Amino acid sequence: MRNIHLAILLTFISINFGFSQRFDSLPPATYKELYRPQYHYTPGHRWMGDPSGLLKFNGKYRAYNWGASESDDLIYWKELNSHSIKGMPQNISAFTGSTVVDKDNTSGYGENSVIAVFTVFDKESKKQAQGIAYSSDEGETFHYFDRNPVLDIWSTEFRDPTVIFDQQSEQWIMVVAKALEKKVAFYGSKDLREWKWLSDFGPLGDSDRSWECPDIFQLPVDGDRENMKWILVVSVNWDREQYFIGNFDGEKFVADEPDQYPLYIDQGLDYYASRVFQDYDTKDAPVYTIGWVCKWDYAQTQPSEWGKGIWSIPREYSLRTTADGLRLFQSPLPALVNLRKNPYSFSKTLKTGVTELKPLEKYNNTYELEVEFSQNDSSTFGLYLCEGENRKLSLSYDPASQYITLDRTNVTNAEIPKFERTAISKVPMENGKLLLNIFVDKSTVEVFVNNGAAVLTALTYPSESQNGVSIFTLGNSTKVRLNAWELNSIW
Repeated sequence: MRNIHLAILLTFISINFGFSQRFDSLPPATYKELYRPQYHYTPGHRWMGDPSGLLKFNGKYRAYNWGASESDDLIYWKELNSHSIKGMPQNISAFTGSTVVDKDNTSGYGENSVIAVFTVFDKESKKQAQGIAYSSDEGETFHYFDRNPVLDIWSTEFRDPTVIFDQQSEQWIMVVAKALEKKVAFYGSKDLREWKWLSDFGPLGDSDRSWECPDIFQLPVDGDRENMKWILVVSVNWDREQYFIGNFDGEKFVADEPDQYPLYIDQGLDYYASRVFQDYDTKDAPVYTIGWVCKWDYAQTQPSEWGKGIWSIPREYSLRTTADGLRLFQSPLPALVNLRKNPYSFSKTLKTGVTELKPLEKYNNTYELEVEFSQNDSSTFGLYLCEGENRKLSLSYDPASQYITLDRTNVTNAEIPKFERTAISKVPMENGKLLLNIFVDKSTVEVFVNNGAAVLTALTYPSESQNGVSIFTLGNSTKVRLNAWELNSIW
C-alpha cells in the first residue's frame, strides 16, 4: 500500500499547479467543443487545477492557475496568460497558493503591490517550500523572488499557502498544509519574507489520508457583523473538503464544538481546493468562492479535448444558525440571473411514474432550474437530468430517511476509469418542502438544496443527444413547481 500511495503522490506532483498542460498543436479554441461548459470558466487550451490567488482589487477580480484570468463581475472572464510568474528557475515549479495586496509596502515592492505566495516545488529533490513573487502591473504578471524559498521546513509534504493580513496582530498570517500530518500550520510575518511559526491545528474531523489547500476567512453569524466567526477550510484525502468554525486570535485557531466534525463543503462527487476572493476594494463585501470541479482519480482521463479542468460557478458563503448549530450555507452568485433567457414554468400534482419535460430539451444541457417539491406521504421523488440513449443522471429524495442521492453510474458513454459513483447527503425537508436550485452546464451539474444547506457537484459528460429532463415520483401526492431558464454562454 505504501508504494501505491507514493505513486498517487508522484502523479499528483507531476500534474499539480505549475504544470500547465500544453495544447500548442491544437487549433484556436472555439468554446463550442464537446463537453465545454458554457457559463463555467475554462481556459482556451490547457490544464486548470486548484483556483489560486483569488482577489478583487481596483474593480477587477483576478484568479490564477498560475496563468492569470480577469473578470469585472465573476461571470465573464478574460484569460490574460498561461504562465504569469516570470523568471522561475528551470528546476522549480509553482504549485497552489494565494495573492495579497500589500497596501502599506511592508514587503518593499511599493504601495499596493500585488504579491503572490505559493509552493515552490523542487523537481529534483521533490521538496515543497513556500516562495513569493511580486507584480508591478496589478497582478497580470509576477517576478520570481531570487532568494526563494522564504519558508522552508525541508519537507516533501508542505504546501498550498493562503495568506491574509490580520488586523488584530498587525501581521501577515500564512496558513499552509502539513499534508500527511493532517495539520494546518500558522505562520506570521511583518514583511512577507521572514516567517515565524505560530501554531499548528489538527488533526480533527476527517483525517484519513491527507490535508491540503487550506483557506481561512471570517463570516458574520446570521448576518450580524457584531458577531463574527472564523472559518477554516481544508481539502482532505485528495477527494473533498471539510470546514471548521471557530476563533483565531492572531496566533492559533480553535474550533468550536470539536465533536461535530467532519462538516463538508460539498456533498457531491467533484468539488475540491476552493478558495475565497479577498476583496481589497469593499469593506464587509460578500464572501465569494470558487472550487475545482474534478477529482484526482480521473483528473487526467477526462474526455475533454480542449484541456483539463473546470472551475465551479461562483458561490456566496453565509453562516447560519440551524437546529444542529452553526452551519455554512452556499448560494449561487446572484448576478448569474443576468444569463437567464427563454423561461419555462411547470406546476402540477404528479401521477405515479415519470413525467417528461420535453420543452427543456431545447436548452441543450445549458440551463438553470428552480424546483419546489411537496407531498403528503413518504414516497421517493426526484429528477432525471442529462437523459437519453438509456442513460441519465438521477437526483432522488427519500422523505423517510431524509437523504438526497445523486447517482451518475449510468450518465456517460465516455470511458472514464473510476467515474461510476453515487453521492448522498442528509437534508430534512423544510415545512414539508424540498427546494432545489440546479445548474446544468454541458459536463457539470451543481445542485443547491434548501437554499444552500447542502450542495452536490458532479461531472457528467453526457453525449450531445442526452438533453432530456424528467420528474418522477413513487407516490400519488407529490406536487411540483418548476421554473427553468436557458443560460447564455459567457463566450
